[in-house]
Amino acid sequence: MTDTPDALAPREEEHDPHFEPVIKLTEQVETKTNEEDEKVLFKMRAKLFRFSADSSEWKERGTGDVRLLEHKETKKVRLVMRRDKTLKVCANHAITSDMKLQPNIGSDRSWVWKVAADYSESPPTSETLAIRFANADHASEFKVAFEDAQKANVNLVGGTPPAYAEEEKKEGVPAEEAEKAAEEKAEEAAEEKKEESAEEKKEE
Repeated sequence: MTDTPDALAPREEEHDPHFEPVIKLTEQVETKTNEEDEKVLFKMRAKLFRFSADSSEWKERGTGDVRLLEHKETKKVRLVMRRDKTLKVCANHAITSDMKLQPNIGSDRSWVWKVAADYSESPPTSETLAIRFANADHASEFKVAFEDAQKANVNLVGGTPPAYAEEEKKEGVPAEEAEKAAEEKAEEAAEEKKEESAEEKKEE
């Protein structure tokens, strides 16, 4: 009795070529975010909104970490915010001197400001943005970091002082004048006392 050949057994004339895969699934593809040359100065979780002029209402842009990034070479600081999970950019703009953080009505943990060119969309758009934090302390920390970034960017280009600094300066003028007036009055009163005491001595 002859053995029946196994149909699954390889035959001598069969050729079994081996091909290397074009892309190995084990390799990680490096994706660039254009943030490789920047240093994180500030990072805080928040929710971002934009004001829609068409519907006259606030629309949510996303929730994630808002960051202030300083370029390692130019030292310029910009604001970047990415959505959770998708990491899609929902805010990307330079921090310029004309920006002013204004408190949102009825909230101590949110700020509103205007942006001439936000690069989260293409082409860049002019936006009115609002950001809301978990509490008032986080909102205050953001304001300090934002205004420090404004000062740093202004010093780099030698431009005009930030909008908030001009207001503080204006608000401070009356106080300075009041102090000078008080000092002058005190000096005048001291001189009058000296003159009075001198006259009393003469009379004696």
